[in-house]
Amino acid sequence: MKNIVISGVVVLAVALLAPQIVQAQGTIYMSNLGQPSSGSLAVGSDSWLAVAFVTGTNTGGYMLNSIQLGMTDASGNPNGFTAMLYYGESPGGPLPVSSLGTLSGSTDPLTGGIYTYTPASSLTLSPSTIYFIVLTAGTTVANGAYEWSYVNTSSYNPSDSWAGGFAFGSSDGSLYSWRPLGDYPPGSFSQYAIDATAVPEPGVFGLFGLGGLFLAWHRRKAKTV
Repeated sequence: MKNIVISGVVVLAVALLAPQIVQAQGTIYMSNLGQPSSGSLAVGSDSWLAVAFVTGTNTGGYMLNSIQLGMTDASGNPNGFTAMLYYGESPGGPLPVSSLGTLSGSTDPLTGGIYTYTPASSLTLSPSTIYFIVLTAGTTVANGAYEWSYVNTSSYNPSDSWAGGFAFGSSDGSLYSWRPLGDYPPGSFSQYAIDATAVPEPGVFGLFGLGGLFLAWHRRKAKTV
């Protein structure tokens, strides 16, 4: 009987909470990929690039589904393209502080187009937090470079209080080597899109129901002792 009661509690709890935990369809919270390219910036082992973005205000955060990058034709013979996501902090200014992992996708985006990169495992972004898209490659720019496209308008069509940020460059990706791109063409913005799913919080009524089920099970257990 005890096992039956416990099983009933679990089943009813899932039934109550199911509407709250079913994932919604992914949402494009930021994108400027529909705009024509105005130029590009070189990505290489000696030319790391990073662009900041700020997540929205959803209390439960956001599950990252994918990041899309707008690329133009590569130059020379580059290899080892790597796209990463970094957590950002402000030690004297917003900087890419620590890597959250390499994103899965093409390691050789030679031809201009849109390339999709996804987390290797489930990754939830905190609300109202600075993150960075960070790019590098396995060859120096002198031997060949991948090219990250940019446009001349700041509109990423953001929603839910998401926001785009500044571009940074580094020769080696170390923390204090990052500098705002002084040679970044004025009024230019890297091309990317972010697809994520807002993480819902447990519904109040669902939690009350779950608490009631556990209380009922506890009372039944007390009567059988």
